This record gives sequence, C-alpha cells and structure tokens, in this order.
Amino acid sequence: MTRPADDADGRAMLDPRRMASSADLVRQLGVSEADVEEIIDLFAALRRWHRTSQAHSEASRRYMKLGENDMRAIRYLMSVAREGTVVTSTMIAAHLGISGPSVTKLLDRLEHGGHIRREAHPTDRRALSIVVTDTTRATASATVGSDHTRRFAIAASMSHEERQAATRFLSALADLPVLEHEGADS
Repeated sequence: MTRPADDADGRAMLDPRRMASSADLVRQLGVSEADVEEIIDLFAALRRWHRTSQAHSEASRRYMKLGENDMRAIRYLMSVAREGTVVTSTMIAAHLGISGPSVTKLLDRLEHGGHIRREAHPTDRRALSIVVTDTTRATASATVGSDHTRRFAIAASMSHEERQAATRFLSALADLPVLEHEGADS
C-alpha cells in the first residue's frame, strides 16, 4: 500500500486488504503485493470509467433536455430505425421495461419537446410508428454519437489480445449473480 494518504481516487475503498473477508482471500490465493496493487489499479480505472460514463450521459441529457429513459428511448429508436424496423410504443415499453401508460407519458413528453413524431404504421392500421425527428437525430448524433465514436477509437487502437482480455474481464464481472443480502439491515 504505497499510495498517497489523500486517496483522491478512492483506492483505499478498493483495497481488499482493508476488509477481513477479502484480506483472507488475498492470503488464500497467494496474491502478491504487486498483483494486489495492479488489481486495485484495475478497479480504480473501472470506477473512473463508470463515473466518466455517467458524466458523459448526464451532459448529453442536459444538452438535449431529456431524462434518462427519454434518452434511452431516443437511442433505441435511432438504432432500430437504422435497421429498417418500424418502431411502436409497445416495442419501446418492452425495451425500457416500463408499462404502457408510462411509455405513453414518455412519448407525449418527447413529442411535445419536438423529439419524435407519431405516424401511421405502414402495415398495421391499429398501431402508430414512432419516428425521431431530423433535428433530434442530428443533435443526438453530434453528442452521444460523438462520445461513442471517441470510445470506439480507443477500442480500435487496442490489440486483439487487449480487447479479448478486457471483454473477458467485463463479461465475468457482468455475469456475477446479484446477491440479495437478506438480514444485512438487522
């Protein structure tokens, strides 16, 4: 543990040697001090990425004056439309995991803000097609699209092996089951 005492990057909270159960695991696995420091560096970088990713998303939402689900709906609409799929409110509700009445309110808000149009569905007279306006498409491409392009360039600059290692690591983290910590409050 050779890092400065100010701990601006939150390394102390990530150090497994500071928690009894993790410290025992470090000893059981025989992880060297140097390896522990590398692992802490990895988790500190992941924490920085998470915070930065949130900041990028918040900046785009503020610029476009949209809430989180509003922005997710716009990204979904743009992505699916590029594939030539006609999008309905039911599809948006399923994608966002929200109810029919909630998606109606969301679409009303987006339509009122000039972000989407409801149009006649080309093959189903009972349904409406949801379409992103040209202005919102251009704005989203200039903000969210620009951020995605910069992230893609970083991934493209990595070697095949580096991308594979990063993918294995992030996938393994994502595959961890969510534990319900029953009785933790008592």
